[in-house]
Amino acid sequence: MNRFLLIFIVGFTFFTACKEKVEGEVNLVTVEEMQSLMELEDVQLVDVRTAKEREDGYIKNSQNIDYYSPTFDEDILKLDKTKPVIIYCRSGKRSADCAEKMIEAGFVKVYDLKGGITQWLYEDRAIELVN
Repeated sequence: MNRFLLIFIVGFTFFTACKEKVEGEVNLVTVEEMQSLMELEDVQLVDVRTAKEREDGYIKNSQNIDYYSPTFDEDILKLDKTKPVIIYCRSGKRSADCAEKMIEAGFVKVYDLKGGITQWLYEDRAIELVN
């Protein structure tokens, strides 16, 4: 019985770990994972907050595509679908919705910053924040 449980746990862990980075799915990433992705891959970093929210600061090298803009759907299609995209907002709701739209539109690698810029600031990443 214990052997079966051990095999189940190892198998489950392996399955869930391998599933995390599947193309065509949204990958929720931590601040640390996002920083690694930004260093290792040629990514498109997109802030989906409003221009007013962005005045309070934004992550260096990000471009702003306002989720509430009437041209939002057309604006995201101007991005390169073959390059990885990291999306963030204030807390994660808008970026999650945006990420789903991007997957439906055919983007290959979409990463969503868990907790948004609020989490970024909480983890003291202000050195990368532009005011």
